[in-house]
Amino acid sequence: MTTQNFSVNGKPVSVDAPNDMALLWVLRDKLGITGPKYGCGINVCKACTCNVNGKAFTPCSTPVSAVSGKNITTIEGLAADGTLHPVQQAWLELDVAQCGYCQPGQIMAAVALLNRTKTPTDADIDAIDNVCRCGTYGRIRAAIKLAASRMP
Repeated sequence: MTTQNFSVNGKPVSVDAPNDMALLWVLRDKLGITGPKYGCGINVCKACTCNVNGKAFTPCSTPVSAVSGKNITTIEGLAADGTLHPVQQAWLELDVAQCGYCQPGQIMAAVALLNRTKTPTDADIDAIDNVCRCGTYGRIRAAIKLAASRMP
């Protein structure tokens, strides 16, 4: 085992894990962070989406060694001082979630999109390829636009 050092939700962590262990399992099994969901394990459904240095990535297909020294943000790290992130707030207001399983990954992908562009087009939003098995894509699009209008 190797000691892996990175930050999660603004806090430094050190974890003993093999270099090739999927970061999803480090987050869930070693650190107890369960917001990123296991869906497919092969970077298709993207239910596990988190952000690394502000960009969306899938920890199910990312070895822990690839995030050495980087900052990982999970759904647990979005709210600040008891205030929801604008994307989280929009999700609640527009009742986006149906079953809810994919929603942490959907929200993290939306946050990464809004980090890249403050006024996303429908095409930008539709390029998020996280799978929602309940098909709430219309509400997802509306929530992202609402959150964009509220972002500083």
